[in-house]
Amino acid sequence: MSLTPEELRRYGRHMVMPEVGREGQERLKEASVLLVGAGGLGSPAALYLAAAGVGCLGLVEFDRVEVTNLQRQILYGESDIGRPKLESASSRLAEINPHVEIRAIDERFDASNAIDLVSEFDIVVDGSDNFPTRYLVNDACVLAGRPNVFGSVLRFEGQVSVFAAPGGPCYRCLFPEPPPAGSVPSCAEGGVFGVLPGIIGSLQAHEAIKLVLGIGEALVGRFLVFDGLELQFREVALDKDPECPICSPDPVQQGLVTYDDVCTPEPEEETMTEVLPFDVAVDEVQAWREAGRDFVLLDVRTVMEFGIASIDGATLVPLNELQERLEEFDREAEIVVMCHHGPRSSNAVAFMRHRGFGRARNLAGGIDAWSRQVDSAVPRY
Repeated sequence: MSLTPEELRRYGRHMVMPEVGREGQERLKEASVLLVGAGGLGSPAALYLAAAGVGCLGLVEFDRVEVTNLQRQILYGESDIGRPKLESASSRLAEINPHVEIRAIDERFDASNAIDLVSEFDIVVDGSDNFPTRYLVNDACVLAGRPNVFGSVLRFEGQVSVFAAPGGPCYRCLFPEPPPAGSVPSCAEGGVFGVLPGIIGSLQAHEAIKLVLGIGEALVGRFLVFDGLELQFREVALDKDPECPICSPDPVQQGLVTYDDVCTPEPEEETMTEVLPFDVAVDEVQAWREAGRDFVLLDVRTVMEFGIASIDGATLVPLNELQERLEEFDREAEIVVMCHHGPRSSNAVAFMRHRGFGRARNLAGGIDAWSRQVDSAVPRY
């Protein structure tokens, strides 16, 4: 598609870069991106994709704007409360860039429409906030042959990757099945630092634009973890699972799977296994130690940090080694995971609960809180 004089002026800061140029900007104009969800992640992703000149943006959303959204969902304002998100988002994006076609899809993304919707677009940006949708997005992208730009946020930490790209792993290569119901706190339960979705959603837009342009190194086979409290990025290498249920050479899963019953907690009954709280306070853990309670204290900091300060009896497994060393631990054991302030250990606990460690818990505040509240002899850094 040729660019109009107005578009040439609008995208000038793009086109002066040799990696983009006029040809790249025309490629953006020809591209189509589907955003699943127009919430915390979808808001910044949609704004930057529209500003960049992606020709067609599809928005799948069926919710209305609530006052609790405004702390992080920057597509919306006070006057939008009560309005359908699609209506508000479409108006805002048209103001950002009238040259972009906005396809408002007022539907729930589910097994009845997932593959058809994904197939109509070049790239999918997953802004969902629940496991059923996350697995549907992944599986539909694998089956339709579309890259899935994944993002996730909770508290102060976020994750980004590109799944289902040619030759790369999919989400099921990392997490073959969803976690047990109630084992991972939702954003409503655990909270989300308001700026965090802006960081992660912008990175998703960044990766989608790179994929369209064919520049740089995409996050294929790479899982990026952002720690907002320590302001650090860490990267975990991901290999394609040769036995993945859906993207392996001989997949056992041929279609979509609905996990609503699995991911939605059932009403509590006396016979149900207790779902332990995600966090545990440092003073409570100290009381366990004094009482001789049997539990594992797992430290996921780096070797260097462990050398600076450590808690007696802790087992060191740096976060980037945890995936390979999970089998060293008993899935039935009570495991308290710690880092410096808590974000890395929160990520580790979420990952471990995914993998069946239902009694893993996060040491709130990490070793820094331990030093301040329990044992001042442990150095602070």
